[in-house]
This record gives sequence, C-alpha cells and structure tokens, in this order.
Amino acid sequence: MKNKHLHFATRTIHAGYDPHQNHGALTPPIHTSSTFAFNTVEQGGDAFAGENDHYIYSRLGTPSQQQLEQRLADLEGSEAALVTASGMGAITSAIWSLVQAGDEIIADKSLYGCTFSFFEHGLKKFGVTVNYMDLSKPQFLTEHITKRTKLVYTESPSNPNMRLVDIAAVADITRQHGIKFMVDNTFCTPYLQNPISLGAHIVVHSATKYLGGHGDLIAGVVAGSAEDLLHIRQFGLKDMTGAVISGHDVALLMRGLKTLHVRMDRHCENAQKVAEYLNESPYIKQVDYPGLNGFSQAELAKKQMRQPGGMLAFELQGDRAQAAAFVNQLQLILCAVSLGDTESLIQHPASMTHSTYTEEELIAHLISPTLLRLSVGLEHIDDIIADIDQALESVFNGGSGNKELSVFA
Repeated sequence: MKNKHLHFATRTIHAGYDPHQNHGALTPPIHTSSTFAFNTVEQGGDAFAGENDHYIYSRLGTPSQQQLEQRLADLEGSEAALVTASGMGAITSAIWSLVQAGDEIIADKSLYGCTFSFFEHGLKKFGVTVNYMDLSKPQFLTEHITKRTKLVYTESPSNPNMRLVDIAAVADITRQHGIKFMVDNTFCTPYLQNPISLGAHIVVHSATKYLGGHGDLIAGVVAGSAEDLLHIRQFGLKDMTGAVISGHDVALLMRGLKTLHVRMDRHCENAQKVAEYLNESPYIKQVDYPGLNGFSQAELAKKQMRQPGGMLAFELQGDRAQAAAFVNQLQLILCAVSLGDTESLIQHPASMTHSTYTEEELIAHLISPTLLRLSVGLEHIDDIIADIDQALESVFNGGSGNKELSVFA
C-alpha cells in the first residue's frame, strides 16, 4: 500500500517502518551504538564521500533515527526530515545552515522566548541582522525585503499570544524573491496544519510538545527538501550545534506519534470548551483561541488549520498580581512551562518562557505582561473547568478555593 493512499492516523503508526525487515519486531528496535563498522577502508571512504548510505557515526544518524525521520517527513508532507536533541536544536541547526554574517532575517513580532533570545543575543552577535515585523499583515512584507534578506521566519499560531500568519500569502512573496521561508509548526503539529503544502520551505517543531505528547522526552524536528535537510544535517547539526538526539528519545518519540491523532482530537475538543467558558466569564478580559467566532483571525484559521488546536491565551480583568494569584490558586492545572502534555499546564509568559524580553520588548512584540498561556490537557473537561472556576472565584470573590479538586492528597 502506498502511503499517499493511507489516512493520517494510519501513517502515524506505520510510515517508515516494516516489522518484516526487523526480525518481525512490532516495535522498532533502539540503536544505541555511537559508531558503525565498515567491511573495508574503501567502504568507509565511500560513506564519508556520500557515495553510499552506510551508517558512519550516530551524530549523522542511526537506523532507528532514519525510520523516525521517514515517518515525520511523511506526516509533514516533506521530502526529508531530521530529528534533533531539542526544539532549539532544530531551529539553530537549520538557521546556522541558511545564513551567514551580513545576511538578514525577517521574523514575526511574536516568538517563543528562546527563539527571540537566539536571534537577539546569538545571531546578531555574529553579524546577522534580524528585523521584526507583523507578519499577520503580509501585504507589508515586500517593503522590508532587501538584497541581504535570506530568510523569513514565523510561528503560526505564535507563542504565546496565538496570532496567526497567512502561510500561503507569505510563501508566495518569499518565492517571488527567492527567499527561504521557515515556519514553526509546534502548536499545530502536522495533524492540524501542513506549512509545506502551503508553500513554506522548512518546518520546525519542538517535538518535546505534542509530537512526543507525554512530557518524557526532549526533541526537535526539521522538515523540508532533501537538499536543504542534507546540508542542515551535515553542517548545522554535525558541525555547528551537535544537537544529536539519543536512541531512547527516538523510541519515545516514535511511540508518541502513534497516538498523535487521537490526542490532538481530545486536546482540541477540551480547548474549545475551555475557551468558550472563559469567553463568557465576567472575570476575563480577552480570550485568544482560533476556534472562537470572535477570534480576529477565525477565517484564516479555518483556511489553513484543520482544527483550532489545544493552546489558548487569555487575560483576566485584573493586573499582573491577580494573574499570578489565579495561577497559584489552580490545583488540577499545573504551573509549568512546556505544552502538549496529557496534563493541563499554565504559565505566565512574561515571568517564565518570555522572560528574555524586557518590559518594553514585551509590548513592542505584542505580548501583554498580564497574558496567561494555557495548554489544555486530556483530563475530563468538567474537572478542568471546575478548577478554573474555583481559582477565578478565589481571586475575584475572596473564596478559599475548592480543596476537593486536589488529586495529590
């Protein structure tokens, strides 16, 4: 059966691996060897010259890693994929391979804190200029492009404020100018959105999040053309970052992918109900979630996302201290960074994931200091909403909270 005829759910389980080619093992074996033996010097020399596909050293790949990469490429709709030791390992390995001193990057205004820090405190230190603009308005992109522009970079939805970028519109402009376009697809996963089919050249993920799905691994993914991925593997990963994934994390990620579609359906279902609940609460000033009819980019969400996702952002009718008090009062929903786990997780970006921004930079990059980011988990929806309700009542009406919600007693 050809993969192009199989549904996404089937491909998450079968793509890239044949048990009959692995002694019948239903679960792919874990390859932990750091190096691989050659039959002859000549065979080794040919491998280093790229004239055969013999494995050399695990920094360049292993059989189990290749199986995972084939599956991820299949799901993302790309020619090739590369897995790394972390999401930042994926981003930095890719970008170090695409730019050099004197080049320019155009990035969206809203970015994950560590990506912003890499741009501001890493790339700029080595002579790469990074210019920020509101890529949700692609009609203004052309006027920012110069002869030095080599890459346009965005997240969609963006972390943490859920802004969307019209990927197809930006891709059309970058294609006209011969510029690479990279999209961080972490929030959506390939189940909800495929940037490459919309025209992006390279897609990155923090696979730590939804792709792994259980909070027990750290990994990253780069997907794109075979030519780009070969360069990123042999230069960005091998020589610049060394962000090599372990064999055990490969196995955990392969396992997590098998339930991606099932988990994402429930994440989306729960997040929609939480967003609707918050949107009706008198204690909430604003809810940003692509599935709400009042979301400013709802039509774009319907055009490029299959479902609205499991992430949402919101602000209370209060100040920063009340936002912190609300988070502190939650009992079932845990205060933690990361996202996409089975557990519901909440955090205050200005204090945590985006603390690399100054107060002025938060405002300039469209991140409210009182914003809260919620990753809605797989718990029963009634329990999630009950926890939010008791925390809101505690902050705004002086209640003591519902101690019966605690599952840790």
